[in-house]
Amino acid sequence: MLAILTVIAPIFALMALGYSAVRFRLFPQDGIKSLIAFVNNFATPCLLFHSLVTSDLRSAFNLGIIGPFYLGALICFALGTVIAIRFFRNRPGEGVSVGFSGTFTNTVLVGLPIISRAYGPEALPVTLSIIGLHGAILLTVGMITMELVRRDGQPLGRTLVTAVRRVLSNPLIWGIIAGMIGYFAGLQLIEPAEAFLVMMSQAVVPAALFGIGGALYEFKLSDNWKQALVASLIKLIVHPAIAYVLMIWVLHVPMEIARYGILLSAMPAGVNVYVFATYYNRGTSVAANTILIATVASALTISAWLYILTL
Repeated sequence: MLAILTVIAPIFALMALGYSAVRFRLFPQDGIKSLIAFVNNFATPCLLFHSLVTSDLRSAFNLGIIGPFYLGALICFALGTVIAIRFFRNRPGEGVSVGFSGTFTNTVLVGLPIISRAYGPEALPVTLSIIGLHGAILLTVGMITMELVRRDGQPLGRTLVTAVRRVLSNPLIWGIIAGMIGYFAGLQLIEPAEAFLVMMSQAVVPAALFGIGGALYEFKLSDNWKQALVASLIKLIVHPAIAYVLMIWVLHVPMEIARYGILLSAMPAGVNVYVFATYYNRGTSVAANTILIATVASALTISAWLYILTL
């Protein structure tokens, strides 16, 4: 347990520092968006590119890990949507937004730092093989589902075009595509380029955690906290539980590899759930509350999953 606390404590201490800095006006709240933009648009693409170019992609791409992760995510999406519509009496559009809040993982700002801290650089290739498909799969599924259920939806073809554009306009995808091209082309980095990418990669963890901590200050609990709590529990407990059962009990993936996918599935909801909700103007308060509740609660649930994964 002490080893787990040693892993978790610095991560959430950095988040707490970011929150406190904004709360007590030691860091401008407007600056948090710029900091997160730096992480998402510059530092993390460099990390993704460098990790992919210098890793063994052929061994990292494991369907026994990727499949259960995304099957679990889709099950959680359906479960959250049904609960929101049947039990909380939401309209279909709001139900889809709530379901998406319990589906989309914060793979970059929280997932990468925690997994790197817990398991070291050797975990990155497998982790990045999941992250590379994350936005492309889940954003597309979420947008198509939303357009199918809402009455004022646009044609499905236009939705697909919009989804593809949103995915391809993401700098994280650029870093992944460039890294894969470099890997298969046998690219060898010269020392200045290697040093540049290493320095940019090292900026990801502190900047991301400080930024997500500062961002939490703007999310306030509202009347929809019960729905957000359910979405958070689905994200933090149900998703990793499904991934665990499928990887360990069904597919018999070795724990020393499966733990990367299981732990990534246990990460809280990402900021994109709020972007998704505001894009469609449905379930925005639930999305904001889910980010807040899930991120705070993940300090306990991630510790629990780290313990389970050591048994």
